[in-house]
Amino acid sequence: MTDHPPVLATLDGYAVEGGFDRPHEPATCYRPTIALGRHDGPGDGEGLWREYEKVVDLAATLGLGGLRLNVEWARVEPRRGEVDEVALDRYTQVARRARSLGLSLTVAIVDAAWPSWLGLEAWLLPWVVPDVLTQARRVMDHLDDVTIRLVIFTDPEKLVSAGYLNATAPPWRRGASEDAASARAQIREILRLARSDLLLGPKMVGDTHTISLDLTPEQVQRERRGAARCEEIYVRSLVKGNGPSAAPAGLLERRGDEWSVCASPQLLDALA
Repeated sequence: MTDHPPVLATLDGYAVEGGFDRPHEPATCYRPTIALGRHDGPGDGEGLWREYEKVVDLAATLGLGGLRLNVEWARVEPRRGEVDEVALDRYTQVARRARSLGLSLTVAIVDAAWPSWLGLEAWLLPWVVPDVLTQARRVMDHLDDVTIRLVIFTDPEKLVSAGYLNATAPPWRRGASEDAASARAQIREILRLARSDLLLGPKMVGDTHTISLDLTPEQVQRERRGAARCEEIYVRSLVKGNGPSAAPAGLLERRGDEWSVCASPQLLDALA
């Protein structure tokens, strides 16, 4: 760990890739409430499933340390036991492109969305524990020739509080403090098992901190100073995205068929 942890821009797959939670597309934990019309899904997102290389190439010009790529579990395993090797190959292509440009790369297994077949109450169900570890090993096996770091949960506390305390994300519970405590315990057990795993443990990142891009450059600098002892700092997000898990802002945006930097020079200086 250093006094100057690398700053990585996040690529939140569910919000930016497109192709989730509509008929005949991989279904996530958001599918039921999208079907009920309570909120919009990501739809076509930003179309990054086809255009990841464009934004990765542009990201390499921003002066950041690298990227954190969410490998979307619902896309890789849309039905339990049915693994989409083409999807894994596509994520591998993106990872290799980032590394070829000199960007460090961290991959994440669980962010805001998880496969619908895990159930809305996934973090209370004991049988989910080995499934998470199996997915993490599957991803790391597929990317074994790419130098990467690993995060199992991008923000475990937010996952619990949003789902069980604030009703702002699946399973849409409010004030369920006992279940929140049980979910935290199960997530801690998953992380303990992952750290002791011979394949996963050596690749896992320690403490992290996320900086939101709706802050001023001065606030970003303060956030970075406060997170100086973390192992990695994440900027959320490289691209804003669409749907219930979209980031409040992005560093890049599409203009017609082209991508360009939309962040101010002052903000980029604060992040560099």
